[in-house]
Amino acid sequence: MNGNILSFDEARSRLLGFARPVREIDPVDTLFAAGRVLAVTQRSAINLPPMDNSGMDGYALRAADVPAAGTRLPVSQRIPAGSVGHELAPGTAARIFTGAPLPPGADTVVMQELCEHDGEHVIVNAVPRLGEAVRRMGEDIAAGDELLPAGLRLSPQAVALAASVGLAQLPVYRRVKVAMFSTGSELVMPGEPLPPGGIYNSNRFMLRGLLAALGCEVEDFGIVPDRLDATRDVLRRAAEGHDLILTSGGVSVGEEDHVKPAVEAEGSLDMWKIAMKPGKPLAYGRVHGAAFIGLPGNPVSSFVTFVMLVRPFLLATQGVGETDPVALTLRADFDWPKPDRRREFLRARINARGEVEVFANQGSAALHSTVWATGLVDIPAGTVIERGEPVRFLPYGELLH
Repeated sequence: MNGNILSFDEARSRLLGFARPVREIDPVDTLFAAGRVLAVTQRSAINLPPMDNSGMDGYALRAADVPAAGTRLPVSQRIPAGSVGHELAPGTAARIFTGAPLPPGADTVVMQELCEHDGEHVIVNAVPRLGEAVRRMGEDIAAGDELLPAGLRLSPQAVALAASVGLAQLPVYRRVKVAMFSTGSELVMPGEPLPPGGIYNSNRFMLRGLLAALGCEVEDFGIVPDRLDATRDVLRRAAEGHDLILTSGGVSVGEEDHVKPAVEAEGSLDMWKIAMKPGKPLAYGRVHGAAFIGLPGNPVSSFVTFVMLVRPFLLATQGVGETDPVALTLRADFDWPKPDRRREFLRARINARGEVEVFANQGSAALHSTVWATGLVDIPAGTVIERGEPVRFLPYGELLH
C-alpha cells in the first residue's frame, strides 16, 4: 500500500480506476425501471408523435380558408382523441380535441377560445398561421433515432419516454450489492438505553439511506465491536456475494482501530489517507474478491467522503457513464481567511440573495450542519476566500442520487 497522503483528485481518480463495472443484465418492466442503469442504448422503432395531431382543443381547417377574422365555416366532423377522422372537404372545419389525428386535407388548428360555435358552423375570429397548433409526426423523436444512451441512470422522465415509444421492458445492469457494517464498542442503536460513554449509531442510518438512493442492494451486518478477530470475521462474511464492503469507523491509527489491520490480514489495502477535510482517513482495498471502502467514524466525515468519493465509485461500478456532479459558480457570502493544506468541503446553502453562506460550525461531528445545508462549497487546498468572490457550490441534488 502506498502510505503517502493522496490529493483529493488523485484519490478520486484511483477509486474510479479500481471500480469494476457490473456486466450482468436484467430485463425489467419499464414501469419499474426508474433508478436503474440502462445497459444497452435504446432506439425508437416509431415516430413520436406517430402522426400529425392537434396540440389543443379547437377546429382543424385549411389556413387558406380563413382569409379574414369572422370567417364562417361549416363543421363537417368531430374528432376526439383516440379516433380517426375522414378527409376534410375544402371550405369546412372539423371539431378536434388535443391529441386527435389531424384529418387529411387540414393543415392548421385554431384554438377554441378564438372561435364561436354557431349551430352547425364555426366562426373563426382570428386569421390563423399555417401549421398553427399542429404537432408534426416525428417532431420529437423520429423512427430510428437514439432514444436513451447506455450508461444512463433512468429518471422517471426517461422511463416515460421509453414507454411513449412502446418499450415494455428495458435492459438494465443488475443492482450493485453492498455489505455494510459499523465498528465501535461505544455504538448503541436508537431505542436502546444510552450507557455511560455510549453514542447512538447515526452513520448506519445515513449510509443505508445514501446507498438506497443510489439503487444499491444492501445487506447490513450491524455493529461490530472493536476487536480484531470480530472485524476479520465479519469481513470474511461480508465479502461473500457482494461487490463492495462499506464500513464506518475504525480506519484511523488508534489502538482500538482494527479495520485497517483486519483488511490487510484478509486481503489487501491499496489506499489510505486523503488530503481532504473533513475525511482524511479513508481506506480502499479488496477482501476475498469484494472491493472494500472504509469511511471515517465522524458522521460529517462519513457523509462528505461518501458523496464525494464513494458515490462516483458506485456509479462507475453500476455502469453509469457520467460520474461528475454539476457544480454552480456563486458569490460567497462568507470569509474563509485561514487556508488549509487539504481540500475543504464546507456545508453551505444558498441564501435569499442567491449567494452561498456556510454553517457556523464546520466540525466533523456537527451532523446538524448536513441537514441545515443544501450542498457543499469546494475550496481548493491553500485557498483563501473573501466575501463576494466566486466559489464552486455542489448542490445536494447532484450528490445524493
